[in-house]
Amino acid sequence: MTWTALSELMYFSRVAITTLPALTRSTVGKKAIMAVTGGLLVLFILGHMLGNLKIFFGAEEFNGYAAWLQKIGNPVLHKSWFIWLQRTGLTVAVGLHIWAAVALTTRAKKARPVKYQHRPKVNGSYAARTMRWGGVILVLFVIWHILDLTVGVVNPHGVHGEVYQNVVADFAPSRWYISLFYAAAVVALGFHLRHGLVSAVQTLGRKRPASDKQLTLFATGFAVVIVLGYLAVPFSVMTGLVK
Repeated sequence: MTWTALSELMYFSRVAITTLPALTRSTVGKKAIMAVTGGLLVLFILGHMLGNLKIFFGAEEFNGYAAWLQKIGNPVLHKSWFIWLQRTGLTVAVGLHIWAAVALTTRAKKARPVKYQHRPKVNGSYAARTMRWGGVILVLFVIWHILDLTVGVVNPHGVHGEVYQNVVADFAPSRWYISLFYAAAVVALGFHLRHGLVSAVQTLGRKRPASDKQLTLFATGFAVVIVLGYLAVPFSVMTGLVK
């Protein structure tokens, strides 16, 4: 590394150190953190959905895909290191996302300590409630999902490496309540994505009124695609299309 490159690295490090505290203290900074972490999570959600859909190509290909995920980065990275790096990054992103959401909600309540006696129900308050409760449902679902299909301790098959068989056993018709919980979480994710995408784009600078309708339409369409993509797996297992 040359002296110039080292100097630039030190400069950007000092900028980051001095900027981050101010970013976390301001409302705009918290919204930016929510937008950026939300974007990273959306990319993971999209990639995860596309990976899930490989189940329609059969057990061999689906299990092979799961095994390939463990080998990403080889031989530079040891087996499963990429997965753990990804999990660490996602955990940090989720933690920052939740922290920013709680901080913004707390700041909003402090800014208006006295509630309105007759406060009309508006779209903004409805969306905010949907985001909060949807977030709670998603956190509970992620915990269950990890115990179910990652660790396998609550999965009726729960054999490491047999991902196809674990999914089929999980969404068996007799376990309709699991599929119902999964569907509720996915629908909550859809609402969360729709509102979150609109808010993130507006936070990052696009606020032209003429584009609001297009943005909402895109966010709605994207959320519907994600919901249908995720629901396709349990629905296909329950109906016998995947077995």
